[in-house]
Amino acid sequence: MSKVRIGFIGTGGIAGLHARQLLELQDDAEIKAVADTSQVNREKFITRFGLQDVEQYSDYLEMLEQAEIDGVIICSPHTLHFQQAHDVLSKGLHVLIEKPMTCSSAEAELLLKLAGQSGKIMQVSYQRHFQPEFLYIRDAIARGEIGKITSVTASLYQEWRQGTPGSWRANPALSGGGFLMDSGSHIIDVLLWTTGLTPVDVKPQLHMHGATVEIDTFTSIRFAEGAVAGLNLVGYAPCWHETFVFCGEEGGIFYDNGKITLRRLRQEAIIPELPEQTTNQDKSFIDAILGRHEIMVPGEFALKVVKLSEMIYQAAGYVPDAALELEEEQSV
Repeated sequence: MSKVRIGFIGTGGIAGLHARQLLELQDDAEIKAVADTSQVNREKFITRFGLQDVEQYSDYLEMLEQAEIDGVIICSPHTLHFQQAHDVLSKGLHVLIEKPMTCSSAEAELLLKLAGQSGKIMQVSYQRHFQPEFLYIRDAIARGEIGKITSVTASLYQEWRQGTPGSWRANPALSGGGFLMDSGSHIIDVLLWTTGLTPVDVKPQLHMHGATVEIDTFTSIRFAEGAVAGLNLVGYAPCWHETFVFCGEEGGIFYDNGKITLRRLRQEAIIPELPEQTTNQDKSFIDAILGRHEIMVPGEFALKVVKLSEMIYQAAGYVPDAALELEEEQSV
């Protein structure tokens, strides 16, 4: 295979990031087809990135049948991921799925089984796996830099509530949930991936703010390994702010909007030097297809993120379709 031929399902929002990163790989990849129910979105996408001779489809199934492609990047609303990825793999094509992988663990497990049977690459687009800051955190914990993990605090603040009314993200039938299922999925990813911890019990509090999906989520988590965590996802905030604190028996790692500090008891703070980023979700997907390395964010890991999200929703008694009823019950 000289070049990996890629098709897109969904051309709005996050699809632009994938397109930019693919266009940097002109020797290894090319965008051959796009599928989107909106002709306006398709045309904007093609014009924005100066794509030539790209086939357009309003139905992704037609693209899978007719386009000469090797792999597909799925950039559609969350609840559509499962069926679309299922159809892509069933056609014998590789697939890169935007987060979350699916909206239920049962769906995720079915995709894992199908990917194994097909022998094709299935990767999930958690970009923090390629960012030097989070690679440092994961590796430092694995090296024992702060000793056995005792607690983690993971927080994300974003003006999500203010920007989602009228969008598919506010529609439970398409989003499968609110801020936790959307941006919060990245924070759950970092919490589990960097530490390797196994959640066994959760105690969540949800706040709807009058929306049809949950906006703020505060969850205490207990892990099989003995550590505890606080997961704070605030979708009704004035700005983006992301923090993590990893405390261990011999020190702590503090992350604040991209800045990392390593602390040990009564010692000077250490600011680690980080290497340059060498790959990303799209390059690693193409390289895996070309046999240059293993899948860097496999479905088996993404399943862990789906399972913890599911645990939180179930413990809260939260069902997105019944969100308004839940809000009414909580206000009584």
